[in-house]
Amino acid sequence: MHLAPADPTLQFTLGIIYALARSHADAASCFRRCVESAPTHADAHYYLAVCLVALGDIDGAEDELECCLAQCQTHWKAHHYLSDLRRQTRDSNHLARLHSLLDSTAQQAVYGEATVHLNAALAKEYEDLGSYDDAFTHLAAAKKQAGASKAYVAADDERLFNKIIEVSRATPHTEAGYACRKPIFIIGMPRSGTTLIDRILSSHPEVFSAGELINFPVALKRASGSRTPGLFDEDVIARSRGIDWRVLGREYIASTQPETDAKQYFIDKLPHNFLYAGAISKALPDAKIICLRRGSMDTCLSNFKQMFPENSPFFGYANDIVNTGRYYVLFDRLMKHWKEIYPDRIFEVEYEQIVLEQERYTRILLDYCGLEWNDACLNFHGNPNPVSSASAIQVRQPMYTSSIKRWEKYGANLHSLQQLLASEGIDLDAPERPSSG
Repeated sequence: MHLAPADPTLQFTLGIIYALARSHADAASCFRRCVESAPTHADAHYYLAVCLVALGDIDGAEDELECCLAQCQTHWKAHHYLSDLRRQTRDSNHLARLHSLLDSTAQQAVYGEATVHLNAALAKEYEDLGSYDDAFTHLAAAKKQAGASKAYVAADDERLFNKIIEVSRATPHTEAGYACRKPIFIIGMPRSGTTLIDRILSSHPEVFSAGELINFPVALKRASGSRTPGLFDEDVIARSRGIDWRVLGREYIASTQPETDAKQYFIDKLPHNFLYAGAISKALPDAKIICLRRGSMDTCLSNFKQMFPENSPFFGYANDIVNTGRYYVLFDRLMKHWKEIYPDRIFEVEYEQIVLEQERYTRILLDYCGLEWNDACLNFHGNPNPVSSASAIQVRQPMYTSSIKRWEKYGANLHSLQQLLASEGIDLDAPERPSSG
């Protein structure tokens, strides 16, 4: 079938391809042409909104989401996304519409998807209004439904983390990796401030943000020779004993090109690369590795609040607040392990430090990366580059402190999490550590 250039199906398909390639401006142009030709195309309005958020046009995104919902009131993701776009107020919110839709879908076949997104939207709006008990009630309902179709077993992750520690202790680091100073890895628990650091550093004229690449996990999987279906599992870890680290490092760098050749340095901001910190240290001994740390309670709450992609292998823990705490304990234990066997390879920075003393810790970060001072790094919120992570809206605002100790507002709703972390000896807020500078 021949499609004319203005054909809305062609433009929509091209928009999806450009979006997957992180060419958000080109994707937005395609989706806009699609809705001009087919104004009732709800999905095109939705994806245009997603691209506009990545490009920093929040008002335009809000208009497109309302257009989407005008065509399809049951576009549940659009309701959720609309709630996330701005801070809701008593005079301007979507509570009545969301409750009405939630009530009307209770007995319908779409109940599952509607429950997830409508409850998540209600949780966001109630938090904005300071109704934290209501927010947690709806959040728990959304997460319960999100986890209903895919059971999470905490013991599986515990075995995985233990295997990483076991193999890394038993594998001597005797050979040199690939010499390359270009990559800057930003790792840490999701929702801990990794995007903030990415925006600060990529505001520097010598640094390119490559986004959340899966290139290193893929390169390690291939180098291991593992044939299991999972990207990262105990088989991959066991087989990593025989990897040629120099070849792995070279293959990883090659896989990022030519996109990463535009500037002297590039950022790989996949938070879960903390699982691979040992392998990164061996394969790329000159790479910088920055680990973001944030108060444990705020980190866990922020993970529980986030509706992560359903098809991702990383986020099963986040559908239950206690499992989120258990995962944090594993993360903390693994980071202590990496710091023990690679004491000079991972630079830790506290989210709270960078927020409260922005210029001081920006200078420390730049110094660690070998970068000269540049004022643009203080004005990261003006960084024009697209951003497609879950923090796309927040990082276009100047530095703010309202996310520090937000967990305290939820009170008794987080008692089980608080008990778990305390029993494991985890500090609830950012620990008092010696200054990095």
